[in-house]
Amino acid sequence: MTGCLQTYSRLKTIPIDQLNFAFNVLHEEEPHELEEGPEEGVYIYGLYMDSARWDREEQCVSDQNLGQLYDRMPIIWFVPKQNYVPDPEEYSCPIYKTSVRAGVLSTTGQSTNFVLPVELPTKENPRYWTLKGTALLC
Repeated sequence: MTGCLQTYSRLKTIPIDQLNFAFNVLHEEEPHELEEGPEEGVYIYGLYMDSARWDREEQCVSDQNLGQLYDRMPIIWFVPKQNYVPDPEEYSCPIYKTSVRAGVLSTTGQSTNFVLPVELPTKENPRYWTLKGTALLC
């Protein structure tokens, strides 16, 4: 992901510290469904949602189906944006490397298990998902 931001920064001559990702959840579930890669950014697949599910009809975070622990996410497009400001109405869903959600603190002060937050649309107040512990897992 850092490499993607570095490439975009060089291409657009934008300082890398002004770049972040915006996110679009695609309708496609598997990479072979896509004809080509994105012009900018990267497609990420293989993530699972814990404590919630992705509603494919409404295109938003929804409550889990009964008996379903994890919901596989469709492909997410990470789009580099300059001075990106997250929408406070969207849920800032953390991505973790493992379901343990714990890790050693790195020199930056963040957990080594935490990857980054992904902004996802929701019909609920984003705090609802925070209280449920909703996260994406690799």
